Amino acid sequence: MLVRDAMSTLVLIIGPDHTLRQAAQLMSARRVGAAVVLDPDTSGLGILTERDILNSVGLGQDPDREKAGTHTTNNVVFAAPTWTLEDAADAMTHGGFRHLVVLDDRGHEPVGIVSVRDIIRCWAPSRRHTTSLAG
Repeated sequence: MLVRDAMSTLVLIIGPDHTLRQAAQLMSARRVGAAVVLDPDTSGLGILTERDILNSVGLGQDPDREKAGTHTTNNVVFAAPTWTLEDAADAMTHGGFRHLVVLDDRGHEPVGIVSVRDIIRCWAPSRRHTTSLAG
């Protein structure tokens, strides 16, 4: 199975000047665990996750003052839609993260996000079927 089969095509894109509260509200409303942060000044893509917001709040920082750009991971590992789910899981395990931004075939535009949950959702039914056949 490929990343394109598992990824969510609902990509929340925010700017670096969004506050963490705004980012959290948008993520909650769309029921996603990560937002792509697009910085128009650098044309760079980053990712802000629910864990980034949680870490900031845990440090006592004010989510109404903290900007997404300050908490964005900019050294992002990107996936291609044609990666296997095993490739995506390996990248996540190696990098210690739970979300991969999926870029289009040219490698320029985000077309999806794949999460650990997406991979598990795809693998679980096939594993159940394999287990029942073996039993």
